[in-house]
Amino acid sequence: MFKDAQVRLFEHEFDVKVGFRPSFADVDVLRLAHCQVRQDRVDHFMLMQEKVWNPAMAGSPGMLRGMLGRAPGEEFLVLSMWQSAAERGKYRPERVERLALRAQIAADVRAIAGDVVQLEPSWTV
Repeated sequence: MFKDAQVRLFEHEFDVKVGFRPSFADVDVLRLAHCQVRQDRVDHFMLMQEKVWNPAMAGSPGMLRGMLGRAPGEEFLVLSMWQSAAERGKYRPERVERLALRAQIAADVRAIAGDVVQLEPSWTV
């Protein structure tokens, strides 16, 4: 059962790797990260997405494309689309930890939630 459901529109800020297109035929796995950023750290957060996280993800084998979206205020969604769970698995936790330190994510973000979603090919159009 859902309680207190909320809907927000996240506007496209920029692409990750290549031009984003909402096509899922070549995608097996999505990674979503919902970030609530501290108001005074929004500019830094966006800069680190562009200069640290995006190049790292773009250089990962199997990462196809993605995007950063922003809702009014300090809420962001980071979407990355992957060829397979095996390729997504190559983006190792220790690498993510190093990137998080470099990007100062703990200083930027008040809360972060997310998940890896395995797509069902018969449900995509």
